[in-house]
Amino acid sequence: MSRRRVGFCLSDKKRRQINLVAFAELCASHAVEVVEIDLSQPLESQGPFAVIVHKLSDVIVKAEYDSQSQQLLDNFQGYVSTHPHTVLLDPLPAMSQLLDRFASYRIMSQLHNSLRGTVQWPQFCKTRVAHGSCSHDMSLIFSMAGLSEAHPPCVLQSFVNHGAVLHKVFVVGKDHFTVERPSLKNFPPGPYERKTIFFNSHEVSKPESCSHLTALDEKVPRMPPPSGEAMVALVRELRAELGMALFGVDVIVNINTHTLTIIDINIFPGYEGVPQFFSSLLSHIESVLDHQELEVPQATCSPAPSAPQSDL
Repeated sequence: MSRRRVGFCLSDKKRRQINLVAFAELCASHAVEVVEIDLSQPLESQGPFAVIVHKLSDVIVKAEYDSQSQQLLDNFQGYVSTHPHTVLLDPLPAMSQLLDRFASYRIMSQLHNSLRGTVQWPQFCKTRVAHGSCSHDMSLIFSMAGLSEAHPPCVLQSFVNHGAVLHKVFVVGKDHFTVERPSLKNFPPGPYERKTIFFNSHEVSKPESCSHLTALDEKVPRMPPPSGEAMVALVRELRAELGMALFGVDVIVNINTHTLTIIDINIFPGYEGVPQFFSSLLSHIESVLDHQELEVPQATCSPAPSAPQSDL
């Protein structure tokens, strides 16, 4: 059974968000054992694990200034390095780069040229660190004068009119699901004098959000959703570039050019509005386990070297 043991290293909030208890029951019915990992305790005594599903964003960010968090991270990395056959969902280096919006925006730029060499107004202003409650605090700046209200370290991203519709793409292994959410309404291209708009992205882009910032003029036609082929191609590129299995992508459609623009990439999102999340996650975990069972015996059961023979 140890080869079918999956450790989940998540915060209490994340466990509740994805309903880990219910997912563990589903896994048990498929002969997969789920173990909740306690980072404050030695991992060796909690294992072995064939797969570890984790979201260590909190720990990684706090490790920059907190010695206790750094120790927890060191302990986790130490266990992983001494158990090379344990598969991480997802690799720590891949996750770490997405915590820095400088790094994630370079990836977006390489894929779809979503960052431009010249400043176009309005501009989104976001915190550099893409984690924590403050990472959802954003502003929309309409001219150079408004830049004085930005609080470094931060990143700027050209605002694209997109008909107040955000397409959240949730990726689970080879599967992906797209859910529509409200988003910021259209604004005239700048620069022009207007007070900077400060907002929290959760207040405008959650399913139940209702804000004056998302209200479109009734005369504005509704944008058609992106084609399935475009989304498949986008996810394929991102999956290859990131080397990750559990991530989300925020995509908008330019109302003028109808081209797709990635505006954010999220580590292990909440998968709200995706009823297939459990089945897709279990399917991906089982595929990893099946692949591992084919590979590990070859590594662990190789024939012993022949004993040296002496000349008679």
